[in-house]
Amino acid sequence: MTARVGVVTFPGTLDDRDTQRAVRIAGLEPVPLWHRDKDLKQVDAVVLPGGFSYGDYLRAGAISRFSPVMETVIEQAKGGMPVLGICNGFQVLTESHLLPGAMLRNNHLHFICREQKLRVENANTAWTSDYEAGQEISIPLKNIDGRYVADEHTLDELEAEGRVAFRYLDGNPNGSLRDIAGITNEAGNVVGLMPHPEHAVEPLVGTGRTDGLGFFTSILRKLVNAS
Repeated sequence: MTARVGVVTFPGTLDDRDTQRAVRIAGLEPVPLWHRDKDLKQVDAVVLPGGFSYGDYLRAGAISRFSPVMETVIEQAKGGMPVLGICNGFQVLTESHLLPGAMLRNNHLHFICREQKLRVENANTAWTSDYEAGQEISIPLKNIDGRYVADEHTLDELEAEGRVAFRYLDGNPNGSLRDIAGITNEAGNVVGLMPHPEHAVEPLVGTGRTDGLGFFTSILRKLVNAS
C-alpha cells in the first residue's frame, strides 16, 4: 500500500498543488486536507505548505494555528507523526509551539524571491535522512516574514542538541539569527524551514535542479521502513 501524505490547504495557501506534485513525484500518495476538517483521512505524514494563510493577518501563521485541522495535526505530531512546515507552514509550526522561536519581518523589510544555498546540518530527521550532514543544496526562497528569532537560551539549546536542520550559505537573506533556515523538534519528526523544496524536484521546473526532492524521498523511506 502506498504511503499517504496529507497536504493542508488554508485560505491563502499558494503552494499546496506544487507540494502535492512533489509528494507524487517521490512515489507517495498526496492527500488534500482542508483547514476546516479535523479528519486527517488516515494519512501517514502531513505537510503544511507555503503561502499567506489568512492573509498573514495578526502575524504570519497566527490564525491558521487555530484552524480545526491543526488541532489534530498538533495531537498527531506530539504522538510521532511526521510533519513538515514549508515557509508559511514553518510559521504555523512556531505559532502552534510544535517548534520553538518565531518568524518576524525580514530585516530589510522587503519580499525576497531567489534561489538560496543551504547547508544540511541535521540528516537524522524524518524529512532529511536522504541528505548528508554538511551537504550543500540549492532551493528557492520566497518570503517577507522569514527572519527566524528566539532567545539566546533557546538558540543555544537548538545548537547543543543538533536541532538546527538547515543554515543559510552565501549570505543571510532575511536576518535570521545564527543563519538558521530550518529547525527540528527533539524527536526529529517535525521539521520547519523557510525555503521551498517542493519547487526543486524536477529538472524542467523551478530551479532546474532536484535538490528539494530529498525531503520527500526521505519521508518515503521513513514510512516504508516503519510499515
